[in-house]
Amino acid sequence: MDYDVFGVGNAIMDLQVQCDDAFLEKMGIEKGVMTLVDEQRQQEILAALSDHKVNYCSGGSAANTIVGIADMGGSAAYACKTGADAFGRQYLDEMNELGITIEVPQTDGQNGTCVVLITPDAQRTMLTNLGISSSLDADDILESEVAKAKYIYVEGYLFAGDSTKAAALQAIEYAKKHNVKVALTVSDPFLIHLFKDQFQQLIEGPVDLLFCNEEEAKALTGFEDPIDCAQEIHKHCENVALTLGKKGSIIMHQGETLPIEGVEAEAIDTTGAGDMYAAGVLYGITNNLSWQKSGHLGSHAAGMVVSQLGARLPGALTEEAIAQLLY
Repeated sequence: MDYDVFGVGNAIMDLQVQCDDAFLEKMGIEKGVMTLVDEQRQQEILAALSDHKVNYCSGGSAANTIVGIADMGGSAAYACKTGADAFGRQYLDEMNELGITIEVPQTDGQNGTCVVLITPDAQRTMLTNLGISSSLDADDILESEVAKAKYIYVEGYLFAGDSTKAAALQAIEYAKKHNVKVALTVSDPFLIHLFKDQFQQLIEGPVDLLFCNEEEAKALTGFEDPIDCAQEIHKHCENVALTLGKKGSIIMHQGETLPIEGVEAEAIDTTGAGDMYAAGVLYGITNNLSWQKSGHLGSHAAGMVVSQLGARLPGALTEEAIAQLLY
């Protein structure tokens, strides 16, 4: 089976909980950012949330995108490391049900978890324990699987660990060898502060499509205006998709600046908005939509996701449903 997109990223079970700002203050949690925590801290947070309702969903940034592509009718595979525990089994079951191929075997240890705290202003604060996910390495990337894809999609978070970075770079190397396009998402501004030179080399080298948000683009380029940022990145990278929150996005393609309008949505939870935007763009460009229409599909998909809890579309989108969104 050939794939539209082969993703490489973390396997994280998301535990989504609605809470108030007072809870964040009481627990000493910095609002609106992703913080890596150890298992002990994660258990402490979960114990404090024991009287809150928890929604469980297989996640991870690149995984959300791959699931979105599958929900749009695309074909996808994912390279990730799952734990041989209940969360790991649930993760694989959910992916298998969606028809997403995962060839990497489970490993003894705890599956990665992310407690997503959603405050009434729709802001999300994430506490991530990578668990066994952080042991993904170059040997887990199968050249034969990468070769079947039109695009690979690499999560920037992988660059925070030595073995996961090796896995990302191996996937990129196989992609280039087999003329598979490479898409990279920056994932978080803090990664640019840590690995700016490496990201710059990738953008100037093997990356065919870069996904980033406004803050990440500013950190990469040193410019303030998002259009200036997009144009600067486009000097080095064939395609750029720069998201601007509810203001929409900018796509750079073949020297053109394509402004993409945002979609009006009542934001309840912004978890996965950027991931789902990437899903729409990647599904579109691997299924014969123009870059402009692919951007619009990304906007619609992001709008659907923020208007509900969780990082998934409310259901699968048929070809007819996608056509109706675009015309």
